[in-house]
Amino acid sequence: MIAFLEFSSEQNMLGRGKELRAGLSAVVQIGDTLWLANDETISLERLSLITGEAGDDSLTFRNHTRFSLNDYLQLPMSPSTGLEEADIEGLAYEDGYIWLVGSHSLKRKNPDLNKGSKGTQKQLAKISREGNRYLLARIPVVEGAGTYLLAAEDKRKGKKATAAQLRGNEKTNDLFEALKDDEHLGAFLAIPGKDNGFDIEGLAIAGTRLFLGLRGPVLRGWAVILEVELVDGDDHGTLQLKAIGPNDRCYRKHFLHLGGLGIRDLCRQGSDLLILAGPTMDIDGPVTIFRWPDGTTQAEEGMVPTAGLERVLDVPYGQGVDHAEGLTLFSLSGDQASSFLVVYDSASAARQVGGGTMTADIFFYETRKGK
Repeated sequence: MIAFLEFSSEQNMLGRGKELRAGLSAVVQIGDTLWLANDETISLERLSLITGEAGDDSLTFRNHTRFSLNDYLQLPMSPSTGLEEADIEGLAYEDGYIWLVGSHSLKRKNPDLNKGSKGTQKQLAKISREGNRYLLARIPVVEGAGTYLLAAEDKRKGKKATAAQLRGNEKTNDLFEALKDDEHLGAFLAIPGKDNGFDIEGLAIAGTRLFLGLRGPVLRGWAVILEVELVDGDDHGTLQLKAIGPNDRCYRKHFLHLGGLGIRDLCRQGSDLLILAGPTMDIDGPVTIFRWPDGTTQAEEGMVPTAGLERVLDVPYGQGVDHAEGLTLFSLSGDQASSFLVVYDSASAARQVGGGTMTADIFFYETRKGK
């Protein structure tokens, strides 16, 4: 099934010839709305399902509204600095909050071959660190005007819900610092994400635990999921990591053999984790969705071989285009989800319809026995 995602013409254009719809990196469904992120913005985008316009093989989402993260969070680098990117790679919804995570990755300069050999090599050596990539945060979601809205705080649920984020600054945050001495991941923190360096691209939530899927590094074919738990900090609007791992570490590591692929997104279904897997390096495919049965209820760290995973389906991809980046469970009218929706980065011309519309894919699946 095809989903038509219709963005307003004015907000679709990002400048420098780039379009919002061409680079979607994360998606989550809340009620009859879809919340999306483009990794080159500092905002979340909301679209609403339009009833009465769906055909047998399509659905339409429109009424595009933009929510600037700067209105709810203390961005390490404000828009006034000229940095208009948070590289949001994961979205999840739980208990009245939308959660988001940035890539936490370094960037390597994309060389311009018109600058000659020396100039190109010089560009290729440039690595940058952008503070807004170190976001791990929550924002309250409230109902109003017949839809869902973001709010800095929500006092209508018996307890005050507030926007908050993991402590950090323009160069790092508490999670990044905690990983510096890790025997598996520490050495990769200084390597750009697209070079098999450290790169968070998936987020799922189960209760109080957050699961962060790493696009990289992939270690001898084994991908990594980090499990963390955040609690409110002493300062208003801050979160801190709770000790949950061996030797009082503030994270746990789960290694999964995905056939050499990295993790491009995560999605929880019951106690299972659905894993959108794709290349860790800057290549096109393959792209596969795996299921990790009871992945959210593991008692300790461990290794999950291929035999411990269910291969759900292979996702189509293009040559230089249509890179699957976002995954969410999808349902209609509050029914139990029986499908999932996938959105794409580097959307092909065939996916871009008219002035501000792109198509996403809805895949149907069979629920695991007993779930």
